[in-house]
Amino acid sequence: MNVKIVENEKELEDAFSVRRTVFIDEQNVPEEEEIDALEDESTHFVSYMTGVPIAAGRFRIVDGFGKVERICVLKEARKTGSGKAIMNEIEAFALGKGLHKLKLNAQTHAIPFYAGLGYEVVSEEFLDAGIPHKTMIKKI
Repeated sequence: MNVKIVENEKELEDAFSVRRTVFIDEQNVPEEEEIDALEDESTHFVSYMTGVPIAAGRFRIVDGFGKVERICVLKEARKTGSGKAIMNEIEAFALGKGLHKLKLNAQTHAIPFYAGLGYEVVSEEFLDAGIPHKTMIKKI
């Protein structure tokens, strides 16, 4: 498994392909909500297994926090460590930017995954794209 920071249009399209499959096709998130106006100001990450894109995520700096967003893994690649690998890469990137606080909005079913990585719930439940979420933070 190879996680990398997106550096070209092909890698960006690979990341978007994973996001479309997970969020739009599986979870019925409208495309205009998933691929949004924040893409150009984000740093994108994509993970490959034998050359095939299997996981993706993006990162922004918002109000002094590293904001982890759009973390997703293709169904056939779940439980392989690819989610943890992409999160580790994003956290290392954040540290490299001098950031020591990360924030994300986790779908409620994914809270145990993020909690296992050291994130703590800091909000009540809310809906995003019709899906229940809670905000989580981590100090790194």
